[in-house]
Amino acid sequence: MSGIASATENIELKSLVEDIQGLVSLPEVAIKISAMVNDPNCSVEEIGKLISQDPALTMRVLAIANSPFYGLSSEISTIARAVTVLGTKQLTDVVLSTATTSAFAGIPIHVISVDDFWYHSLYCGLLAQELAGQHNPPLRDSMFVAGLLHDIGHLVMFNKIPNLIHDALLRTVQGESLPLYIEEREVIGFDHAQVGAALAREWHLPAYLVECMAFHHEPEKAKEFKLEATLIHIANVVASLPYSDDIDEFDLQSINDACWQITGLRPADVQHAASIAQEKITEMKNAYFSK
Repeated sequence: MSGIASATENIELKSLVEDIQGLVSLPEVAIKISAMVNDPNCSVEEIGKLISQDPALTMRVLAIANSPFYGLSSEISTIARAVTVLGTKQLTDVVLSTATTSAFAGIPIHVISVDDFWYHSLYCGLLAQELAGQHNPPLRDSMFVAGLLHDIGHLVMFNKIPNLIHDALLRTVQGESLPLYIEEREVIGFDHAQVGAALAREWHLPAYLVECMAFHHEPEKAKEFKLEATLIHIANVVASLPYSDDIDEFDLQSINDACWQITGLRPADVQHAASIAQEKITEMKNAYFSK
């Protein structure tokens, strides 16, 4: 399959993911770093040297590390310093997030506004990070990355099958509409969560990211990372609200009771996280997407 699919074509998930990889690819350095951080024999110096081999990635990582988001007291001018200050896990999260967002930069996107897409994704990431920080601090940075990347399957669909995804979007506003991911399954045969997870597997992204992408609408189906998928689910619900800057408990009624039990969160926690995320989103947008 190549080019843009029409609504009459039979689309398969595997071929869709294979096709998009002709347009976007994760830098090899990001894939290697993802593996290296889990290797106990790999040194901090080796990780720093590998990142430094990619000048564009190095510049973006340093820009993010020096952003107000991290609030560091002194400037980080080298990757070696970034590894020392941020730590290998946090730096790996920064590398994966910036490498993935950069991979999709510039490809033609149809049907929706790219700015709106990344605003929603950043907001979801910041929300998930704050929610994790309240009850599960070790997950904070991982949840930001998962929230930022949870919808990348949509970018694939917007680029490759805009006619079909447009039909699914239309169905969500007609009559007794179903959620978009359900309409996607009806129209296309699979949904954006499945597409994103399939691409993440092809790129050898960490398993928690794969599950967060795959199950952010149905966290009860997650196997190994149910807590993480549930946090992204809650964050996505809030980030999808038309007026998410002023949410109340009524807005959160669509969140299943099991989600509150799994996370230990309360509606007030979500409202607090939303207010913090809104304060940070502009600086994060500048860090990730400024030219």
